Amino acid sequence: MLTLTDNASAIVTTLVSRQSEAPDAGLRIHSTEAQGPSGESRLAVLVTTDPEPQDQVVEISGTRLFLDETAAVALDDKILDAGVDDEGAVSFAVLPQVA
Repeated sequence: MLTLTDNASAIVTTLVSRQSEAPDAGLRIHSTEAQGPSGESRLAVLVTTDPEPQDQVVEISGTRLFLDETAAVALDDKILDAGVDDEGAVSFAVLPQVA
């Protein structure tokens, strides 16, 4: 199951609270049509008030994530990390879980 670092949890919570006042809002992680250099799926994020009907809803320590089918499979055994650069841009990193 997907886990979040403390940084990712704090950043996602802050992003969602700044962009939506809806109590059940969350960060939606979904696949894009563009592919990576090796043909792999690329993922994108957006803050939304509700999940799409097919989304898997994951709640970790009050942080709500909505994962489309591709994202749910790709992130099932991963750790989501996040950071903010000096200019305020948020970036996410997907890390392997250590057994």
